[in-house]
Amino acid sequence: MTPMNPLVERIAALKRQKRAVVLAHYYTRPEVQEVADFLGDSLALAVRAQSVDADILLFAGVHFMAETAKVLCPDKKVLIPCPEAGCSLADSCDAAAFAAFKAQYPDHKVVSYVNTTVGVKALTDICCTSANALQVVQSLPADQPLIFAPDRNLGSYIQRLTGRQNMVIWDGACHVHEEFSLEKLLALQRQYPDALTVAHPECRAYIIEVADFVGSTAAILDFCGRSDAQQFIVVTESGILSEMRKRFPDKSFIPAPPDDESCGCNDCCYMKMVTLENICAALETESPVVEIDEETRRRAERSIRNMIAIR
Repeated sequence: MTPMNPLVERIAALKRQKRAVVLAHYYTRPEVQEVADFLGDSLALAVRAQSVDADILLFAGVHFMAETAKVLCPDKKVLIPCPEAGCSLADSCDAAAFAAFKAQYPDHKVVSYVNTTVGVKALTDICCTSANALQVVQSLPADQPLIFAPDRNLGSYIQRLTGRQNMVIWDGACHVHEEFSLEKLLALQRQYPDALTVAHPECRAYIIEVADFVGSTAAILDFCGRSDAQQFIVVTESGILSEMRKRFPDKSFIPAPPDDESCGCNDCCYMKMVTLENICAALETESPVVEIDEETRRRAERSIRNMIAIR
């Protein structure tokens, strides 16, 4: 029997001692996913955070995710093991700049992706995730002008699906999903002709066009489980591969490469900043703690709960 990692044992002990739970995103390191009490995409984790019976929520993910947990659970202590773990997409939409942008369109309702700061959520009418963006947009009257922020690729994808032309899209993007190479993806498809290509809607339109399935991380996992195919080319952040191989050991999953492979594979550098070491340290010290001023929290909560209500 392989001996257990002492850090894993210590984290388990601290969780019991402090009535803490760890919520982790699919894009974190495999060893981080292994110590999680709940593993999921942004929507599932946002919903789960509300019902967790614990005194401490430790969010193994990037900063905006921990903020979302604190917005929904103001009476719980929310820990972020690596506060420096940001998000290129959230960073592409500064709250002050977005407020000025919003002011140019006073008749527009704002739909914002959860991959935003709490300040942007406070300026938003209803949030969405990649899992429910289509349903969120369709829940609003067809003649209601919209601002969609911050992901231009997801916004454009939803616009194509709905045919909705009265939608202004903020010009932001995720650095991971922007960098996939069409040429290299097409080469992989030729190399593995029986493989199905699954892609995240944050990818560029030319990637979406050659995919067999487009969806959130949770939707991609569900599709791979339902499909009779035995091989899949995966066009999203590589952290999901761990859960794919765990759930479907008889199937093979081929990561699509970015355009510039000298930068490494299709990893989110921010997600990979969360480690067993800083999870353990955060539980030991009960810090760093996520703090949000109450007025901002209440305004952000409204937009998040509006999203959850139409799941």
